[in-house]
Amino acid sequence: MIQAIINGQIFTGEKIETDKAIIIENGVIKALQNEIPANAKLTDLAGKNIAAGFLDIQINGGQKYYFSQQPTEETLHDICDSSLQFATTYTLPCLISSTQPNILKAIDTVGNFMQRHGKGVLGMHLEGPYLNPQKKGAHVASIIRKPTNKELKEIINAGKDIIKVMTVAPECFTDEQLQMLIDNGIVLSAGHTDMDYEQAQYYFAKGIKLVTHLYNAMNQMGHRSPGLVGAALDNDEVYTPIILDGAHCHYAAARIAQKLKREKYFLISDAAFLGRVVPHFEWGAFNATLVDGFYRNKEGNLAGASISMAEAVQNAIRYVKVSLDEAIKMATVNASHAINMQHKAGYIKPGYPARFVAFNNDFSQYETLLF
Repeated sequence: MIQAIINGQIFTGEKIETDKAIIIENGVIKALQNEIPANAKLTDLAGKNIAAGFLDIQINGGQKYYFSQQPTEETLHDICDSSLQFATTYTLPCLISSTQPNILKAIDTVGNFMQRHGKGVLGMHLEGPYLNPQKKGAHVASIIRKPTNKELKEIINAGKDIIKVMTVAPECFTDEQLQMLIDNGIVLSAGHTDMDYEQAQYYFAKGIKLVTHLYNAMNQMGHRSPGLVGAALDNDEVYTPIILDGAHCHYAAARIAQKLKREKYFLISDAAFLGRVVPHFEWGAFNATLVDGFYRNKEGNLAGASISMAEAVQNAIRYVKVSLDEAIKMATVNASHAINMQHKAGYIKPGYPARFVAFNNDFSQYETLLF
C-alpha cells in the first residue's frame, strides 16, 4: 500500500519543507515530493509539523519493568511501547553495572528482539560495570570492577552489532583494551570517571568522542582544574548528551553547554521508568524512590531520571531557549550522529523507516505516527 502524509511542515533533519508530501510504501519513506499518487492513502496533518521519531540512547525501563533487573523481551516491549507514548520511536535500552552472566543474557535478549520484532530497538547501551568507584553514582559498588581481557572478549563476541554504546571509565582500562572495543564498532562513552582535563583529552585523542550524561558522575569545570566537563566542552569532536530535567544539572549549565557544543549537544532521558508511575524500585543493592518527581536512592543520589524525551524537548525550548527546529535536532539528528546511526534514524529521507512525531509549534501537543 502507498501512503502519503500531506499538509504539514516537514522537519527533515536538514531543512524544513513546507509544500511536499511524504510518500511511504511498506513502512519505508520512498520520496518527498509535490505530487500525490492517485492511489495513496492520505494522512492529513492539517498544518502541523512532522519530524523523525526521537532517539533515546539511554533508557533503563518503561512503565513496568527495569531492564537491568529483568533483561527479557517483555521488558523491551515495555520500553518500546512506553517510549512511543512520548514521541520516541528509537531506543538503546540501557543495562547498568551487572554481573557477566546478566550482561550476556541482556545481549542475547536484545539481539533476538531486534531480529524478531525490531520496534525501533537499534541495539543496547552497556553502562558499566567498568567504572571508577569514586564516581559510581547510584551504581552498586560491589558490582563495579576492573575490566579483564577475558570478560571484554566475551562481551565483544556476544555483542557484535548489538552493543552500540558502552559507558566506561577510560582510566580503568589499558589503551589496548579500549582499542579492542573501538575496533569492534562499539562507541565508547566516558562516564562515571575520575579523569582530569589532561587525561580526558588524551582519551579523546584515542578515539572516545562521547561522554555519558554531561555534568553527572564526572569532574566539574574549575578555573584551574577544568575537569572532564571542561575537556568535553573544549573539544569540538566530543558529543555531550544531557538529562534536561532541572535536577541532573541547572538549566543555566545546560544553556552554556548548548552554546558551546551546538550540533554535538543532544538529549537523553536516562529514565529509570517513564511516566512517573513507579513510585519505588529495588534490585539487589540498587534502589530508587520517586521524590518530588525525581528518582533518588537511599543515600539521596539521583538514581536515573523520570523525564521522557518529549519532556526534554519541551524543556529545551522553554529553558535552554533554543528554536523548535534546534530542539528537534537535539532529539533526532544530533543523537543519531553521536552513535554512528545517522543512516538509520534521525531524518525524514528516502530509505528511512516511516516512524514520526507530529506536533504543534511549541511542542505542547504531539503524537507518534508509525506506518
